[in-house]
Formats: sequence, C-alpha cells, structure tokens
Amino acid sequence: MILPKAIMITTFVLLGTGPLVAQDIDRVAEGQALVSMYCADCHATQSTGNSPLAIAPRFRELHLRYDVSFLSEALVEGIVTAHPEMPQFEFDPEQASAIIAYLKSLEPQQ
Repeated sequence: MILPKAIMITTFVLLGTGPLVAQDIDRVAEGQALVSMYCADCHATQSTGNSPLAIAPRFRELHLRYDVSFLSEALVEGIVTAHPEMPQFEFDPEQASAIIAYLKSLEPQQ
C-alpha cells in the first residue's frame, strides 16, 4: 500500500503547486505591463534590444549591478537618481513585487 500513498502524495504536491505557478506567471505579466507602461520610453525592458535613452540601463542587465530584489523598497518609496531625465515613480507594494518578479524573469536561468 505504499505505492498508492506515494502516488496520492505526489499528485497532491503537483496539484498544490499549480496555482502558485500560475500566480507567479500573473505577477511577471503584471510587472511586464507596468515596466512597459512606465519605463519603456527610456529603458530596454525586454530580453533583447537597446534602451531608447542611451544612458538608461537595460532591465535585463540590472542583475549584473545588484540584486534586483533589493529594489522593492525604492520602487515603493520612489526611485531617485542623480540625473534629471529620470522621473520619480512610486508604486504600491504589490506593483513593486510584480516588477521585481518581472526583472527576475529576465535573469539567465541557472
């Protein structure tokens, strides 16, 4: 009777992770929509292409500078930069979380 129990547990685990995966995909899609709306005029927000504004970093390369997870607080409190071309944006915590999920999705998979 161990085999049916193992199958039942495996099925439960696999079914239990389904909504979590869908939720993660939704957060990535929400983050992509937000950066497309607010950031794409200056930044390369996709996995390819150059930034329309040459000095604006490509989002797919942000992980090379720092852990993008640490941007959440700055996204909520308002990103401030040293150059005047960058407008100040403030996002709510859920939006910031979605943006982080999207930025992390641009990182190479290991």
